[in-house]
Amino acid sequence: MGLYDSLADLDLQVDDYELTRHERDTSSDFTRVSTVFELHGDGHVGRGEDVTYDTPDHDALLDAHDFDFAGTYTHETFSESLDDVSLFPQPPERDTARHYRRWAVESAALDLALKQAGTSLGEVLGRSYDPVRFIVSTRLGDPPTFDRIDDIHDVFPDAEFKLDPTPDWDDDLVADLAATDAVRVLDLKGLYEGTSVDQEPDPELYRRVVEGFPDAVIEDPALTDETRHVFDGHEGRVSWDYPITGIESVESLPFAPDWLNIKPSRFGTVQSLLDTIDYCDEHDITMYGGGQFELSVGREHIQTLASLFYPEAPNDVAPGGYNDPELADDLPESPLPAPDAATGLDWG
Repeated sequence: MGLYDSLADLDLQVDDYELTRHERDTSSDFTRVSTVFELHGDGHVGRGEDVTYDTPDHDALLDAHDFDFAGTYTHETFSESLDDVSLFPQPPERDTARHYRRWAVESAALDLALKQAGTSLGEVLGRSYDPVRFIVSTRLGDPPTFDRIDDIHDVFPDAEFKLDPTPDWDDDLVADLAATDAVRVLDLKGLYEGTSVDQEPDPELYRRVVEGFPDAVIEDPALTDETRHVFDGHEGRVSWDYPITGIESVESLPFAPDWLNIKPSRFGTVQSLLDTIDYCDEHDITMYGGGQFELSVGREHIQTLASLFYPEAPNDVAPGGYNDPELADDLPESPLPAPDAATGLDWG
């Protein structure tokens, strides 16, 4: 029996819904906006976060939303009902947003169904909540400097990192970063299209990263005639994030992966996420959690999933305070302790 089979028949009563907008400046020099879907039913509230990146999509939603989610379902029949619901009052800026918003509604429904049943995701799946190792994802500025690393280490001296290399990274910076022995994942962002972080394949940068960080996981390279040879013998260090939306996307990768970054919102449906986790377990693929600058419950949800499925991996699920331009001096350190009394999808 697959993971989703344990959840599909959870009863769900939806009476009404509400939307709440969140907004926050980030250390990556952009203002993050997200929208939380709240589904209300039988005296309980389930929440899920829409991490669509384009602010106009959130504005349009708040200006013109008119959904009819009310009814009695199982989680599976609720999910099926969403196939016929247009979740965007107008077409989104990017098609990837369709999965992000679908995940927000589906995760809210799962959270609500679990709370109405008086249980938690871990209890239903028969899995324990374990302490979660997290690493801190950050960019190094333009031009890149060591300053952000120093700032984070001032707050959390043992912090580990996921970094986004750019062509401006020279040999000296790579050597300084490698000397910290704290860089665990390097995201080349070679597969993004039409975003502010798109990065053209650069064989020299790829070589510098692969050789300079011999033990780090390398995420989302663009494999071209000019770059593929850089990874000869290093395929076991390559991970994928942006293209991973379900089992079919995993099977379509250039070679069988040893690593995958699991970002729930990329999957759209709860079933697609859990089926892919089943697939990774069956094929000995190491998973780690990924974040998308969640501002609210979405961050708790990715921590919950990390706790249940890949607690010791280099999870990019650090508490949101690590994304703030100015860091508080009392941020939680890794690992995050397991919750004493989890309910729904919440982290305690």
